[in-house]
Amino acid sequence: MSDNALVEAVVRAVLQQLRAPEEAPCACHGATGGCCPDRFGRLVGHGAERFGLQAGKTAYPREIARMIDHTLLKPDATRSQIETLCGEAREHGFATVCVNPTWVRLCADLLRGSETRVCTVAGFPLGATPGSVKAFETIRVIEDGAREVDMVMNVGALKSGDYRLVERDVAGVADACCERGVLSKVIIETALLTDDEKVKACVIVKAAGADFVKTSTGFASGGATAADVALMRRVVGPEMGVKAAGGVKDLKSAQAMIEAGADRIGASVGVKIVQESRGQKPAAGGPTGY
Repeated sequence: MSDNALVEAVVRAVLQQLRAPEEAPCACHGATGGCCPDRFGRLVGHGAERFGLQAGKTAYPREIARMIDHTLLKPDATRSQIETLCGEAREHGFATVCVNPTWVRLCADLLRGSETRVCTVAGFPLGATPGSVKAFETIRVIEDGAREVDMVMNVGALKSGDYRLVERDVAGVADACCERGVLSKVIIETALLTDDEKVKACVIVKAAGADFVKTSTGFASGGATAADVALMRRVVGPEMGVKAAGGVKDLKSAQAMIEAGADRIGASVGVKIVQESRGQKPAAGGPTGY
């Protein structure tokens, strides 16, 4: 069986389970089982202008910056480091700063009037909190000023074959974001999954109505790989975003992810990537931790 045929077979199998008869057919809004066709066709509103950028060797630094979520998620991050992160984001025009929920309001204040959005995380970094908690956390961070939310999928449920639980977990966050005009991204933690499970995870994320599928938290045993990004892009198609995160350390690795199909890069070294794209020697220091 070819790789494409295998992907299609897994997609059909997962969708069949998500559409199990024990749940009533959905009415397209407020669906509970992932069977709503509108969830497959919903186009991304915010951030759509970033899709299709190609950060090859001739790309402008500004184009590369607009694909980067400038990230600082280490648990001991200080207020001073968060302020530095936001200052760098203003200077270079990154797509977002990605921070832990406690810093969202501060970042929203610091970036007011800037083209850079505030991104934060839900159910981070394990994904093992109940879906209702992730949904509540999502609503709260949006109230604080987040405009993009990266949630962690319930990896244990996925590996247990409880696909409808995973779909509800994702849909709770995706719906909360959609209702408030906020982008949702779902971290599937590729380092913990087989290729078969990666395909299933991507199918579920798409069925649940999220805007992006994302490789990694950066806190597991491994991060993004170009092979994983390429697989994810093949499964979700061109209408969804793919974010590569964890282990993107320089311009070369960022380019590899983009060439494999990533629309967005999550990295703590955004400044370094932009400097390298300009032919400059990267400055030492700066926030780290992703």
